[in-house]
Amino acid sequence: MMSTTSHTSDHPPGARERLPRATRLSARHVALAAALVAAVATGSVLLGAIDLGWQRVLGEVVAQLTGGTSPLSEREAAILWQLRVPRVVLAGLVGAALAGSGAAYQGVFRNPLADPYLLGAAAGAGLGATLVLVVAPGAGHGALGPLPLAAFVGAVGGVALSWVLGRSAGNGTATLVLAGVAVSAFLTAAQTFVQQLRGETLREVYTWMLGGLGTTGWDEVLVVLPYLAAAAVVLCLSGRLLDLLALGDEEAGALGLRPGVVRVVVLAAASLATAAAVAVSGLIGFVGIVVPHLVRLAVAGSYRVVLPLSLLGGAGFLVLADTVARTVLAPAELPVGVITAFAGAPFFALVLRRTRGRVR
Repeated sequence: MMSTTSHTSDHPPGARERLPRATRLSARHVALAAALVAAVATGSVLLGAIDLGWQRVLGEVVAQLTGGTSPLSEREAAILWQLRVPRVVLAGLVGAALAGSGAAYQGVFRNPLADPYLLGAAAGAGLGATLVLVVAPGAGHGALGPLPLAAFVGAVGGVALSWVLGRSAGNGTATLVLAGVAVSAFLTAAQTFVQQLRGETLREVYTWMLGGLGTTGWDEVLVVLPYLAAAAVVLCLSGRLLDLLALGDEEAGALGLRPGVVRVVVLAAASLATAAAVAVSGLIGFVGIVVPHLVRLAVAGSYRVVLPLSLLGGAGFLVLADTVARTVLAPAELPVGVITAFAGAPFFALVLRRTRGRVR
């Protein structure tokens, strides 16, 4: 495996001092984040139109582990294990994928406004997935099926177009975001055109575009899990490299980093995670903006901390958002993308205001 860094003692003057605060990922950080995710997930499993009761759910879990008698009826057990638990698990996986990707994009582009939704990754993945839904609706949607693979190609293409267009107009924060908005609008228009080609799939595609987890089962979990696991490993191992990349390409290169290789590897991992998430949940915006910034506010700026905690934070955030989406108007459900937009759009405006001094 090719190394992206080499050891050198000739560090540019002041480079070490400008590295992000070197907060190490401690067991306390992980334990606290994991505890919050577990608490939110437990609450989400217990909440629903049918009250299962936490004592009875606990009794069911014990019965499954020991082979004893469950206090739940067969119907209630099916609701728990075939509906609620896989939905919570998938929400956590999708949230982790989107938040981790957002943090990675921000590090690669050195842009606090970078996000899968704003850079065209989500729209590109959406176009790829829509092509499969419309052209080959009966095709397999498993982990190695055409749907996630087409979504991955679309996500990479969307980010590449945004980056090329942004670079052609300048290197400022605003230009990349504006390029991403333009690319996203174009890809969304193309997606709308494609979905009109087959009227019988229109309802399915529109529901998918709003972003939701209402038809979740274990099959969808198995689609996301291998891609997210691979991407998460790469992203978590890239934290130190992104810290060095924050110095700028010239100084990072003087420290032995190969910026081009780092960008390709991290972008591929982030786009893979985004594509897997979009393939099963549709377009869910702002998770990649909100969570990484909250992590930075709570802990530190080092990507060695931000990336793994964004994965955990994204899981908890989307589980919470999905819980609100399915309970606030019960028995009706809102698409979870509506909830994340309500929370994320004002937050994005605040982030944009904070970075206005750096926008050129």
